[in-house]
Amino acid sequence: MFAYTGRILHIDLSDKTTRIQRVDEDFLKKYVGGVCLAARLAYDNIPKGADPFGPENALCFATSAFAGTIVPVGDKYSVAAKSPLTNFLNDSLATSYFAAAIKQAGYDGIVIKGKAEKPTYIFIDDDVVEFRDASHLWGMETWDTEEAIRAEIGDDTVRCCVIGPAGEHLVRFANLTNDRGRQAGRGGMGAVAGSKLLKAVAIRGTNPVKVADPDELRAMALEFAQRAQGSGTQKYRILGTPANVLALNSKGILPTRNFQQGVFEAAERVSGEYMHEHHHEKTVACAGCPIACEQVVSVKDGPYEGARTSVDYESLFALGTNCGIDYFPGIIKAIELCDRYGMDTMSTGVTIAWAMECFEKGILTKEDLDGLELNFGNHRAETALIKKIAYREGIGDLLAEGTKRASEKVDKGSERFAMQVKGMEMAGYEVRGCQTFALGAAVGTRGPCHNRSLAYEADTHAEVPLFTCGPERGQIAKDKEDFAAILDVMMFCKFIRRCFDDLYADSAKFYTLTTGIQMTPEEVKKLGERAWNLKKAFNIREGWTKDDDWLPPRCFEDPIVNPATGEKVTLKPEDLRMMIDAYYKARGWTEDGFIPKEKLIELGLEDIAEEIGV
Repeated sequence: MFAYTGRILHIDLSDKTTRIQRVDEDFLKKYVGGVCLAARLAYDNIPKGADPFGPENALCFATSAFAGTIVPVGDKYSVAAKSPLTNFLNDSLATSYFAAAIKQAGYDGIVIKGKAEKPTYIFIDDDVVEFRDASHLWGMETWDTEEAIRAEIGDDTVRCCVIGPAGEHLVRFANLTNDRGRQAGRGGMGAVAGSKLLKAVAIRGTNPVKVADPDELRAMALEFAQRAQGSGTQKYRILGTPANVLALNSKGILPTRNFQQGVFEAAERVSGEYMHEHHHEKTVACAGCPIACEQVVSVKDGPYEGARTSVDYESLFALGTNCGIDYFPGIIKAIELCDRYGMDTMSTGVTIAWAMECFEKGILTKEDLDGLELNFGNHRAETALIKKIAYREGIGDLLAEGTKRASEKVDKGSERFAMQVKGMEMAGYEVRGCQTFALGAAVGTRGPCHNRSLAYEADTHAEVPLFTCGPERGQIAKDKEDFAAILDVMMFCKFIRRCFDDLYADSAKFYTLTTGIQMTPEEVKKLGERAWNLKKAFNIREGWTKDDDWLPPRCFEDPIVNPATGEKVTLKPEDLRMMIDAYYKARGWTEDGFIPKEKLIELGLEDIAEEIGV
């Protein structure tokens, strides 16, 4: 077997036992890796109705077929579990050296269940698995934890995936951090680890990863890496994703002040261009990446002097424009704090924006907020609140629950502007303008995720007009989801998606040259559908209904302005329902969004068809 090991490592924290699950080439070809393999492991190892914070929930890690090889941007991993934020399946992705370490240690995936008696970290040293006391690490921030574990083991090559204080305090949107700047960021995977008293997974892998055809693979990888230096990735290489700020603002689709507007009057001061001129320190790449998009920035003076982190668009929108903040050093500090505490910047920012609007509307008072005057634009209050959330101090205990649960508890009409779907906070594309993405956000299996949908591309790239909708969007959204899923199964970074001549043919060739397992472009195309239906099947098993596929009331009731026409625009409920119906039809699902048995059988999911198919 090439590239793959055929081994899934199962770890039980409750009784400190391990076992190896053997999987064959047929299984690996069907699920490949990434989100599809992680979702299959989650479906098989998490019982129906499991408590996300219970020992029966499982953290399911999966690498790609390309981890540890020379295939560009192939060093990624997926981690899936039942989300404490949504109570549905969550799959998160992260990149860099931790993914390669899993494969080099001899595993295609890792499943972690149970709950430790005390704070613990797992050290996987090839075939040896140790359960180590992490009491002295409990309370440490993410970056410090990684360094402390390496020092304790005495090997700088050890790779770590860790949680920070937010995960320890079960913040429902806590993340997992690896290689300092990489996060499996959405859906609360860090909180699942925290519920298990699992501080970290440390791995030392010493086994080479062998590929089927090294010469041809090397030639193809080199040609692809050269292509990745072309115009298709120029935006990412120069400004990174913060280049989106001015582009989206000009179109009226930049979420501002808790999605009350689509234009931020101070966008110039929080743009990628401003960041590059005033705060840019260096640009770095993930493991095996020929693009290099990560923008490392720092604050050189003022109240946040010394703050240093990397900034992407989604963090910038959530903690910047959506909170009405135009002071870039304050945004840098807010992102740094989230990274150190181990919290998803997107959910953090959208939750704080909700609290800011509650304050300005008199729903939450200064006393409720521990003395903070939480007006939009108050960066000092934002940074103070981030720490409170991470440690569940005062008002932070409420906000650590996320906007859905917090608004339900506060009530007073605040649920109307809690910008979430299925419990997960919205992404940085205004859905009253990006109405194809409105559909993608509504039907997303893990919530309103731009990474899993890519439906916003149809809107922002003028494939369809902004501020309009139509039944054709159902097929468009379905195709964008499947395309994204293929990238997430093969584990190609999405920033390289325009470098393919043909995603299906190129992926099939990469896969065959790497693994020696023959795969056709048609089989690759089926992978996206299989992955999406598998994740949807998990949610159906957990009680999903079509009522879960909807958007917050604000999207229908509060207009934004189309800057091209001056017209005030909302999303009409009947239009969203029309697009959802068209989407279900395009997917081959029932009118109520359930998956027919024959569709699951067609996708090779016969056992699941018997359990949840209709």
